Formats: sequence, structure tokens, C-alpha cells
Amino acid sequence: MESWFVTLRESVCRWGVERCRWISWLLLQLIQNQMKKSEPLPSRRWQYRQCLNMCLSIRTQTKNNFQGREVLRELEADGVDTSFMAVSQEGTTPFTYVIVDSQNKSRTCIHTPGYPPMKPVDFPKSSLLTALNGAKIAYFDGRLHETAIVVAHEAVKKNIPILMDAERLREGLDDLLKLADYVVCAAEFPQAWTEASTVPKALVCMLLRLSNIKFVIVTLGKDGCIMLERSFNEGPSTEEMDVDQLLESLEMRKNRSSHIPTCISSSVTKLHAEGIGTVCGKLYVGTAENIPPSELIDTTGAGDAFSGSVLYAICANFTPEKMLCFAATVVNTHTLK
Repeated sequence: MESWFVTLRESVCRWGVERCRWISWLLLQLIQNQMKKSEPLPSRRWQYRQCLNMCLSIRTQTKNNFQGREVLRELEADGVDTSFMAVSQEGTTPFTYVIVDSQNKSRTCIHTPGYPPMKPVDFPKSSLLTALNGAKIAYFDGRLHETAIVVAHEAVKKNIPILMDAERLREGLDDLLKLADYVVCAAEFPQAWTEASTVPKALVCMLLRLSNIKFVIVTLGKDGCIMLERSFNEGPSTEEMDVDQLLESLEMRKNRSSHIPTCISSSVTKLHAEGIGTVCGKLYVGTAENIPPSELIDTTGAGDAFSGSVLYAICANFTPEKMLCFAATVVNTHTLK
């Protein structure tokens, strides 16, 4: 296996990135009409790993208690490399109770953080370098920032790209964002982080403040997503346009009758955000399938499914249009599970 995802998380669960990889492969096979429905699930899972040719390695800490042992057992059952996980003999393993209201289609998460928290000293540098050897991308969710920043700096030294999943403002997040190549963020994050008046202005601000970022995606739930990709192909004839107006024009091009995820993109444009600045790039609007409430089962883990899809798409060299449609399809399948 040549390609690896290296992920650092505080808490892990079975519906995370590994599950998304399984869904991703299944969808690709269905699209290509290569799936033999008569084959048993274990056989298809084996084929999935052979076809995908990617391994997931997780670097985190758990405790030697019931929850910790269950975390290890389920990750190993899904083929995740847990050899770089630290197991502490004392403390508590982080876990989350998820209460789902099937009638209102809402959920409440009650999270218990792990204690003591993971520190850089818990991982010798030799172990860290071994974990990063051969890695194709590193993923961080903003938690455990002291340890995450150490891993991120080593990833940068090895020219390993970093995808940052920015859900909310957290301590140490700014330092991680400065090292990131790609950012996927929740709907409220861009404006909260930049204090811009609109989401498009906030995305322009993020690219101006974070010089390494190639693209930033903001997920909008049932309304799909918006992506701003940096461009280095600016020419003398490149048009300048207000970013809010450009988004409005892309929204008007949506096919409201389409039942499958689609992506509408602009040409390379000088995107101007009043009071903030101008950046050259392309704006994308990704749509989500309109799922009837009666068919929606549970959105728990939908964000992980989207981020996992983007990770896979980057490693597979998908075009932005294909990536956003692919991620929306995976999320749709996940919520209808």
C-alpha cells in the first residue's frame, strides 16, 4: 500500500473516515457498474481495500479501559492501522453519547473528553517520523492542538499536504491553519474566524490571510457547499467581480429540478471583497440532493463523511467539480443508511 491518510483526533468512532472510505469505494463501483450484487459483503470489503489501495493510519491516545479497548477493536476490524496509537493505563477514554430525535431529525451530542489529554511527550519523535513515512496527506480536526502542531510541522518538513477540518474556534487553531493546504469548515466558521459580513467575503479573507491554502470549502447542510479555489493563472484580461455578486449569479444557474448533486463553477476571476481585498480564484457552488424528511434517518457523522470524501478525492486527483459531487453523494448515502 503506497498511500496513507494520517489522522490525529481526540475521539474516534466507527462512522468516521474509515466508513466513508468504504462508502466511497462502493459508490464508485456502482457508478461504474462493476459491482456484483451476488457477492457477500466480506468479499466486497476485501475487494474495496485492494481497489482503493489506501490505508488509514490514526495517531491518537486511548486508555486501557472498556471504551478504549472497544475503540481499538473496532478500528482494527475496519483495517485501520492503530500501531501508532498510545494506550495509557490510567485515565478516561473520550466518548460521546448521541441522542437522535427521529421525529424532528435532530440530534444532541454529550461529549466526555479524554483525561489526561494527549501531549507531545506521549509520542517519541522516532515514532512520529515512522508514522509519517509514505503518508500522502495528513488530517487534523483542531483538537489536541499542542500535539497536533508538532505532527503538522513534521508533515510540512516532509512536504505532506495537510487538510484542516475547522468546525469551530478552538485554542491553537490559528497555528494549524497557517500550515494547512486545504480547509473544510462548518457553515458558521468562516464568518466567526474572519468577522466578515458574508460567507463569500469570509472565504476571500481566509485565502488572503492563509497564504498556503489551495482551497477552502464551507459546508451548508441541505444547501450544499461553497468552495473557493486559489488560482495562479491570473492574466491581464482576468475579470474582477464582487464575490457576493458572483455567488448570486452562480446560485441562479442551479438546476432546481435535478435530483442528483451538481456543481456550478465560475471562470478564473479576481474576486473582490469590499473592505477586505482581492484574490484570484474560482468559486464553486455544490448542491446537495433534496432528501424528503421521511427518508432521512440520521445525519450523525455527515461532516466526517464529507471530509473523508474530500481526503479521498485529493489523493485520487479528482477535479473540484467531481470532488464536490462525489462528497455530496457520499453524504447522501450516509444519511440514508
